[in-house]
Amino acid sequence: MAVETGQSVTKAAGTPGARGRGHRTDHKTPKTPGRLRRALATHWYAWSMVAPVVIVIGVIIGYPLGRGVWLSFTDADEANVERTIGVNHIPATYEYVGLDNYRAILGDGLFWDRLGWTVLWTVSCVALSFAIGLALAVMLNRAFKGRTLYRTALILPWAVPAFVSVFTWRLLFNERSGLFNELLTGAGLGRISWLNDPAWAKISVITVNVWVGVPFMLIALLGGLQSIPAELYEAAEMDGASPWQRFRHITLPGLRSVSSTVILLSTIWTFNMFPVIFLLTRGGPGDATEILVTYAYRLSFVISPRDYSTSAAWGVLILLLLALVTAAYRRALRKQGDTW
Repeated sequence: MAVETGQSVTKAAGTPGARGRGHRTDHKTPKTPGRLRRALATHWYAWSMVAPVVIVIGVIIGYPLGRGVWLSFTDADEANVERTIGVNHIPATYEYVGLDNYRAILGDGLFWDRLGWTVLWTVSCVALSFAIGLALAVMLNRAFKGRTLYRTALILPWAVPAFVSVFTWRLLFNERSGLFNELLTGAGLGRISWLNDPAWAKISVITVNVWVGVPFMLIALLGGLQSIPAELYEAAEMDGASPWQRFRHITLPGLRSVSSTVILLSTIWTFNMFPVIFLLTRGGPGDATEILVTYAYRLSFVISPRDYSTSAAWGVLILLLLALVTAAYRRALRKQGDTW
C-alpha cells in the first residue's frame, strides 16, 4: 500500500498544476457565468425575437446619430460638403474644428433664450396635459350614462393626425375670419391677434399642444385608475374618509408608477415637439415661439447658407439635455422607492 501511495503522489507531483498543492488542485472550481451570459441563457428566446428589431433600429438611428455627432465637430456647411452639380462631382472640403461649435453655441445668449422658452413650453404643456388628463380620467372612471360616448369623444383627437389638428386650430386662430375672434366680436370685445402677437402666440401653441397631448394622458391614467382595487375605496369610505382624502391617499399613490412614465414620455415628446410650433407659427412672430429643435431645423434647412455643423451641435446638445433630465428623473424616482 505504501508503494502504491508513493507512486500516485509522485505522478501527481509531476503534473504542473499539482506542484506544491497536492491533489486538491486537480479539481478546479468552475467559473460562475456572468450576468449577461445568465440572461442570454435564461431568456434566449426573447433575445432572439427582439434582436432583428434592435439591429434595424440601431442602423436607422445609429448611423444618423453618429453622422450628426461627427458633423458637430466640423465646419461643414452648404458650401463645403460633398455634392454633385450636373456632371461635376465636388468632394467635401470641410475640416475638423473640435469643440469650436459648442463653445460658440454655449457662449451665445441666443441658445439660452431658446432654452428658457423651451423649458417653459415643456413644463407648461406637460403640467396642463397631466392635470386635465387626470381630471377627465377620474370623471370617466365613474359609472354614468353615456360614458362610452364621452370616452370616444375625448380619445378621438388622438386618432387625428397632428398636422390636421394644427391646421384646424390655425383656422380657429385666424385673426380675420377665425371662430374665436368671431365669438369675441359677437360679445362686443375686440379681436385678438392670436398668432401675430408674441404673448398670444405662446399661449396659442401651448393650447394646441395640450389639446394634442391630453388624450394620451387620459388613456394612460384611466388604465392606472382601473388597476386600483375598489376595496381600498370601500374601506376608506367606511372609515369616513372624504373624497379629497381618498383621492390623495389612494388615487395618487396608486397612479405613481403610471404617472412617472407618462410624465417622462410627455416631457421628451414636448421638448422635441416640432409639428405644433412649425406648422402653427413657424417659430414666429419673429422668433417668439422658436424652441431648440425648430431652430436646429432652421439652421440646417431654412437659413442660407445652410449650417450643417452648427445644426448638428444643437442636436447633440438637445440629446444631452434630455439624457440628463431622464437620468435625474429616474434617480429621483428610485429615491422614492419606484422601481421604474
